[in-house]
Amino acid sequence: MSTTLTIAKPGEVTPSIQGLNAGVKPPRARNLNVVTGGLPGVSFSELPMTVKEAACFLGVSSQTVYLWVERRQIPHLRVMGRNIRFLKSDLEPFRASFKREVEDGKAD
Repeated sequence: MSTTLTIAKPGEVTPSIQGLNAGVKPPRARNLNVVTGGLPGVSFSELPMTVKEAACFLGVSSQTVYLWVERRQIPHLRVMGRNIRFLKSDLEPFRASFKREVEDGKAD
């Protein structure tokens, strides 16, 4: 069995091992009407973010985000009891204050 490693550009279709998944295109972006429930005025950027997405947005680890949630230091939403979500509009001021604290040397 031979394998060939091919590096593709974004959106490019490439064959994989021995033709498996050959011609499979990458997943398309989410349909906004489906994701937002067809609600007018709800933008893609205002969709709740997961812990992983929020951590990436804030430039910290997921563990740090969970710690902030536990300490109630970060604005968050609870969905179906255990799932934690964040609104970007809530995280932007938090990120700005977080950056100010780090720049001033007040962060632990």
